[in-house]
Amino acid sequence: MEEADHIATDSSSQKCPLVCEPADQPCIDREDYALTGPVFRNPVCKVYRFQTVDSKWMLVREQMEECTLSFTIPKQLLSLYIQEDRSRVQDLEELGELSPHWDNLRKEVVTRYGGIIGSYQETLAELEKKTYFSSSSFKPSCCKAQKSLEFIPINLHTQRMRVTCPQKTDALYDIITVGAPAAHFQGFKCGGLQRLLSRYEAEKKSFSTAYQCIYYSPQHTAKAQEVLSTVSLLQPLITSLADQLLQAALEHSSSGLKDALKSLSDKTEQFVHTLKDELVKSALLALHAARPGYVSKSQKQTPVLCHQQSQGGDLNHSPVQGLPGHSPVTESPVACNNVKGGDSGSLKHQDSIPHHKEYDEEEWDRVWANVAKCLNCVIAMVDKLLEGDNSKPEPAPEQQLADVITSHNPGSDWREQLSPLVTRLKECVLEVVEKAKRAMTFVLLQEAACSIPQGLHLQQRRDVVFSQALAALACGFVMRLYAGLQDKDFLRQLHLVGLVAQFESLLSTYSEEIGMLEDMETGISDLQRVTFKITEAKADDLSDLQPSVCGRRDHFTVEVPLPQVIFQTLPEEIKEGRPLRVFPVLFNVGINEQQTIAERFGDISLQERINQKNFEILEAYYKTLREKVPLECLPCFQTQTDIKELLETLGQNVVTKKRKNVEILWLAGTICRRLNGIRFTSCKSAKDRTSMSVTLEQCALLRDEHQLSKDFFVRALDCMRREGCRIENVQKNIRCRKYAFNMLQLMAFPKCYRPPDGTYGKVDS
Repeated sequence: MEEADHIATDSSSQKCPLVCEPADQPCIDREDYALTGPVFRNPVCKVYRFQTVDSKWMLVREQMEECTLSFTIPKQLLSLYIQEDRSRVQDLEELGELSPHWDNLRKEVVTRYGGIIGSYQETLAELEKKTYFSSSSFKPSCCKAQKSLEFIPINLHTQRMRVTCPQKTDALYDIITVGAPAAHFQGFKCGGLQRLLSRYEAEKKSFSTAYQCIYYSPQHTAKAQEVLSTVSLLQPLITSLADQLLQAALEHSSSGLKDALKSLSDKTEQFVHTLKDELVKSALLALHAARPGYVSKSQKQTPVLCHQQSQGGDLNHSPVQGLPGHSPVTESPVACNNVKGGDSGSLKHQDSIPHHKEYDEEEWDRVWANVAKCLNCVIAMVDKLLEGDNSKPEPAPEQQLADVITSHNPGSDWREQLSPLVTRLKECVLEVVEKAKRAMTFVLLQEAACSIPQGLHLQQRRDVVFSQALAALACGFVMRLYAGLQDKDFLRQLHLVGLVAQFESLLSTYSEEIGMLEDMETGISDLQRVTFKITEAKADDLSDLQPSVCGRRDHFTVEVPLPQVIFQTLPEEIKEGRPLRVFPVLFNVGINEQQTIAERFGDISLQERINQKNFEILEAYYKTLREKVPLECLPCFQTQTDIKELLETLGQNVVTKKRKNVEILWLAGTICRRLNGIRFTSCKSAKDRTSMSVTLEQCALLRDEHQLSKDFFVRALDCMRREGCRIENVQKNIRCRKYAFNMLQLMAFPKCYRPPDGTYGKVDS
């Protein structure tokens, strides 16, 4: 974009080249409307004619639409949050009898969860009865701080530019515009999520001392949530597969028996592997120590000194250290239970773990190992049955069933021989699940107890930000999927590697926008926990094509249904339900007057760190893509610059100390399009700075890819900003056709981001 330093936007005397806005909207993609109808709505269309370098004319059409996912995704997430928190409360209540200290903490945590559930239910009810949004599917920027709408993304729209040139195939360029995912209602007085979470983790250890809890690191907490989620999914799956095995035995089907056994073995081994963690064992011991009447070995003998637990929460040493009545965590050695005196010598590992004659520390190892043993018994029995049947031809299914029904010989009844072993396997799995759930729930109880109230408040803020980010991502994924359904190379890339989702941010690193950027960074990063799945719609009705969300906070899946006719054309890997990954990356460059202050007198390290970190993610994605997909499968562009070269240039710009280096954004956007990715652009409200960026990107694409005449570049840019879809977006948000800039602000903007005269002024945004 060489024009960055010499674009003049004061060409008010130049007229727009043939702009038309048909009242009946005939320019909508009617061939795609049956597919996108339930997701995208209320289109705004603008058509232009621009001259190329060879004096021919290109037809350019902008189309901007709202997305129903702005509301449907957050509402589904709220329901899932409520369901997950209710389940957490139930798990806490099912922990059983606890000592008075732990029982009081449990009651306090349950009360806090009840408050969150009540708040989310109220928000969901408010969203369900909003009448304004029955005809509109976006949240205007003027409502960004409204509590009942805090889970809804700000001003989410899709924008597509279709270019028609003589003797060339039409080209499509898509972009999603959305206000920065941030907790605007809660405010930014103390910063955003990135800063708040860092401060919280630093302070949590002192909270654990005050509440007499074990300090669990974020890794341990995440592991506990992962174990709970995994066993909840695998236990019913193992039960179902075990029943399938018995059904295959009943039908005397050798092939069915082999297939069912393989699936059962795979899932059971995954189940066992998940529970092969010292955290579960140590948490069970800690839970036992929290029961009423527990007396540790050190209390029965001489009081001894205890030592502070390591910052990393090393659970292989003293797993119940810090529990009330058992070696509280302190800054310096103190006598356990505040008993004065005692040996001042160091505590050995075996003496630091509470003991109880009724508790067997090896019980968990035996229970956990029993699952593997039971599986081995089932495998051995199946092998025996198949070996005995190997020389016999397999009878017809009708004869099979008749033989099973009429036979009274246990030796020939496969199901009868397998049933006791399968039943025992299911019983062992259930026993392990119950113990693991109690242990991990106790870990999360301590996490919640020592984080009251700050931790749960941060979780609410994170829920809000993630909801906005996920709605935008789902919108972008659906739009990109619809555009690529006929592209076999794109679909191959989709299931083999996944897609990069590149978020461009224009927020400054000054004042409250620092907090917004900190929220946005965490929200975009949390999208790594999301996968997509393509499903076959139950019916061809348009209402059945709405995407849906399932899962828990540690992992969500967005299911995107497609009509049967289209679904059948997809690769087998996608039709089989393979999880489709996205790789979110965020690049930020502030461009307004506040960024000028930050660069001269403040701190821009947040922006520098974000850009460096996400460049590394983007570079790693490209390396993976290059290994699994031939680069010939990627889209072709007129500009022949190699992606590797573009990445190298981006890397150099990221580390270069240069004020308002918007080339970072241009390069990141170009690389995203070359990689078949999903493009997003954001500022505070996705209305003013975002409009300048989107129109600049569109004109740069026309110049670089479609030979837009240099003499027309500035005219095209001003025309899109004055008459195009983006000024309509401003009108939709604030009922005024003026960008919210003043002359002083624009003096600080890079020249190519300045709107034409007459299109800006002081307005409420």
